[in-house]
Amino acid sequence: MVRVKVPATTANIGPGFDCLGIAIDIYNTIEVEECDEGLYIEVVGQGCHEVPRDHTNLVYSSMQKVFDEVCYRPKGIRMTLTNDIPVARGLGSSAACIVGGMVAANALSGFRLGLHELMKLAVQVDGHPDNVVPALVGGMAAACLEGDEVLYVKMDPPPGIKLAVMIPDFELSTSKARQVLPDAIPLKDVVFNISRTAILVASFLTGRSEMLAVATQDRLHQPYRKALIPHWDDIFFYAGKWGAKGVFLSGAGPTIVAILDEGNVTFIDKMKEAVSAFPERWEIRMVDFCRSGVEVSHI
Repeated sequence: MVRVKVPATTANIGPGFDCLGIAIDIYNTIEVEECDEGLYIEVVGQGCHEVPRDHTNLVYSSMQKVFDEVCYRPKGIRMTLTNDIPVARGLGSSAACIVGGMVAANALSGFRLGLHELMKLAVQVDGHPDNVVPALVGGMAAACLEGDEVLYVKMDPPPGIKLAVMIPDFELSTSKARQVLPDAIPLKDVVFNISRTAILVASFLTGRSEMLAVATQDRLHQPYRKALIPHWDDIFFYAGKWGAKGVFLSGAGPTIVAILDEGNVTFIDKMKEAVSAFPERWEIRMVDFCRSGVEVSHI
């Protein structure tokens, strides 16, 4: 039996649309083994009543991509999915299924694919590198596509910071969040984002965090997606009031993330009090960076 532990991810980090992501310490776990015949899937935790248990399951279909690539044909598959990553909340639940399934299949078939081959397959399925790359390698990752190849740089987060994730009790699909984006962006907004992305990456590479409030600003996607998320302005205001160094939409949303000094011990309670007045329920939790990425072991 193979066990795979794969982290959640928060992508874009403000201006880094479709190219920046961070792995965080919320995890899905996959336990899978070959059996004599058939497909047996048990799901525990987040999305347990909605996740399909047949060949359309994203973990299984991602496994099949690897099996096809290496010409491996298991007789049957039995797996248990233990999900802690919220579904359709902008925390990379789909990417975690893709990466977890592919890494599990690679282990079952004898580790025939290397990291770059797995990464390439994962990006082909997910469509973008911003979630699957940090899920694979951990930390903060900048990634792009050069033809068919995936290029990436892994960075360690600046010392002394943590993240607070603010997760509402409603879902927002990536497809819906992409539909509100315009087909064209004014040049001044493109320049605005390029400059912020450069400062953001430089801040992480140099271990400096004092410019993150500016570096996490965005004009490519957040101004258009905020209409889909109730109390957006209130949450950004309160997060800044209670000491956030930067605030941004996680992926396509609706989760919002605040960057904090690790010594900020009052933020969570203050934000919980602030959002308690909203009709929607918001879960506020502190998370750390996942520095190692996906983990696999035989049990």
